[in-house]
Amino acid sequence: MSDHSSEADARIVIDGLLRSAGWDPADKSQVRTEVPVHEAYRIVSEPLSGIGDVPSERIIGGDGDYSGRIDYLLLDQRGRALAVIEAKRASMEPYVARHQALPYAQRTGAPFVFLTNGEVIYFWDYTNHDARPVDSFFSRRDLERLVEMRSTRVPLSSVEIPEYYLRQGETRRVRPYQQDAMRALDRTIALGKLRFLMELPTGTGKTDLICLYLKRLFKAGHAERVLFLVDREELAKQAIDAMQQILGQYGSYWLRPAMARQEQQITVCLLQTMIGRYSEFTSGYFDVVVADECHRSIYGEWKHALTHFDALHIGLTATPADFVERNTFQFYQCPDGQPDFLYSIIDAFHSGYLVPYRFASGITVMLSEGAEVDDETYDPAEFERRWTNEDTNRKMMEEFDRLAWENYRDLAPGQKTPPGKAVVYAITKHHAARLAHYLNELHPEDKGRYAEVITSDVPGALDLIRRFKREEYPQVAVTVDMLTTGFDLRELLHLVLCRRIRSPILYQQIRGRGTRVADHIQKQRFVIYDFFGNHEYFNDSDTDIFTGIGRGAAPRDVVRPPRRPPTLVELGLEDEWLHAVSYVEVGPDGERVDKREYVSSWESAVRSEAEDDPVLSKLRRGELLTEEEQEALAARLNRPEMYFNEDNLRRAYRRPGGSLVDFVRAALGGVEVKPREQEIAENFQSWLAARRFTPEEARFLTMLKNRGVVRERIDLEDLFEPPLSIHGAPEEGIRLFDEQGLRNVISEMNEAVFGKSVE
Repeated sequence: MSDHSSEADARIVIDGLLRSAGWDPADKSQVRTEVPVHEAYRIVSEPLSGIGDVPSERIIGGDGDYSGRIDYLLLDQRGRALAVIEAKRASMEPYVARHQALPYAQRTGAPFVFLTNGEVIYFWDYTNHDARPVDSFFSRRDLERLVEMRSTRVPLSSVEIPEYYLRQGETRRVRPYQQDAMRALDRTIALGKLRFLMELPTGTGKTDLICLYLKRLFKAGHAERVLFLVDREELAKQAIDAMQQILGQYGSYWLRPAMARQEQQITVCLLQTMIGRYSEFTSGYFDVVVADECHRSIYGEWKHALTHFDALHIGLTATPADFVERNTFQFYQCPDGQPDFLYSIIDAFHSGYLVPYRFASGITVMLSEGAEVDDETYDPAEFERRWTNEDTNRKMMEEFDRLAWENYRDLAPGQKTPPGKAVVYAITKHHAARLAHYLNELHPEDKGRYAEVITSDVPGALDLIRRFKREEYPQVAVTVDMLTTGFDLRELLHLVLCRRIRSPILYQQIRGRGTRVADHIQKQRFVIYDFFGNHEYFNDSDTDIFTGIGRGAAPRDVVRPPRRPPTLVELGLEDEWLHAVSYVEVGPDGERVDKREYVSSWESAVRSEAEDDPVLSKLRRGELLTEEEQEALAARLNRPEMYFNEDNLRRAYRRPGGSLVDFVRAALGGVEVKPREQEIAENFQSWLAARRFTPEEARFLTMLKNRGVVRERIDLEDLFEPPLSIHGAPEEGIRLFDEQGLRNVISEMNEAVFGKSVE
């Protein structure tokens, strides 16, 4: 450390990082600095003579000739050494200081080491694994918890994999593939791999499986705190419900955007919420992070909600590997296209764990050959106007309703109320309202209860979903995209596609709504009524199932469905609504409002009511809300005048990760825009953590990143210009990655770090 000023600058940054993790560098009962190595052997505590139990530190001298000083020594509540911090100046790669820090840790008895230059932090549990980059220092509680778990941990093999469990008042058998998945996880943990990717089709019990496995981790002392990330409120409710039934002895709660966090063992959180709150937690806060539909999380800012935490990461996806981007496999440290555990939908059909489907034949197809529009983006309202009218809408509903009433007993002999539960997927909110109207016209005896519109603008939409699931009526739910994921109804017999679908992921998610087994109604099969020929586009049939991996007997002149663009983020929002369309549909009838006008009206409404509304006033003051306050605020804002709700506001602001609280704060002017340089730095740290580059590679890429900050991109030609050329960047890059690999990593850096693509 010859450059004292650089060292001093780094110490200022490190002190700030320690404070962010809950440490007080000025409190010598927590943090010791500049501890002489030649004196340090063990840091212990003992009562001071004559002053009761007030502890006093003393350093016991050790043998050997050691020079230098320990930069920082972190102590537990009893005054014992927890971690050594080896600090380097900003220009040095801290990983190279491992051998310098190791004897310091061993002499003080500290089980952990942090290596940092103020920009990059490595955490080293040196008796168990190599140093790895982390986002933050761990808190005292984090480190004490790791020490305690290590002392009480038992092998996972000593905790039996269950054969049965209780769920929803019934005894369920743990299926063979669920047991196999748990064994695969055991092997992964035994090998020291901290990432695990699991592919299970919709309806095969991913949430139950994870709850059962978490129970084993808790019992074996391998975990104490768990984060469960989902991307839909309905999925959060399902997760909490499953955890309270299967993991009832372990505390769990749902962390909402403006809600105070609780010190419970299990935290359920929307991915969109955690994006704005991950910095409130240290990197060591959670032992396990489970990401449901994880393929949606490995993009840009979404990734921070995962990479911030140094934990066992378990990724769950129902999306076949062929449509999971390679970044997902890289994050979970799997070869491309090869998850750690796979159970296919075809196997599930063959084994009877999922119910198969068939397509309704002889129905009118709205789009004929040559009538297709632009595959990339389109205006849904214009599409509705062009391809449907009152006659075609009425005809679609008449054909579906007639066939459903004719066939429901063949599908489920035990279904008592005809025609059985159905979901109709419409093009727009206006379209959904028209289709529901025609269905209710067909059944006047039910007095408008036969079909209900379920969209984000319908008051009490979540209560309406619960009623649809549990009560006899409505028999039909008409929606746009609210019931595409996070919606489970075992009794569902009919899926009606009155819209175009070109996303293979969305197509398979919708199809998966009907696959759940329902023995109480003797469900044998469900029917897909595809009025827009989507299954032909995907070459899907009941005998040759489309799984996204090239199956399907398509004629030569039929265009194969394209792979998903790598920049696409499907978080329950149609991308054309989010980016390409200039308006928002509001209200049950789908009135079109310009996005700028919608945002302006929203901000005016919030500001005018902030003085008199106690909840808005709390948010203006930066205070946290209770769960009840957040729910009441959402209900008040989603009123008939403008239908201010998260779904509409995300579209209007073009921010798929925004929460209602975020948009309230934006309207009140209380949101600070994150500096671009900070955003790039966070992107870079997440990319390094996700890709697990070697320290030498990370040092080289840090140099490229620092060069690219000004222009917000890096080009291959930049390596041949000063200052990179002076440091031998071209030769170093080719040595580390080879020529094509260097091109690839620069392209990936531009996309992952700077958010730009290289042509």
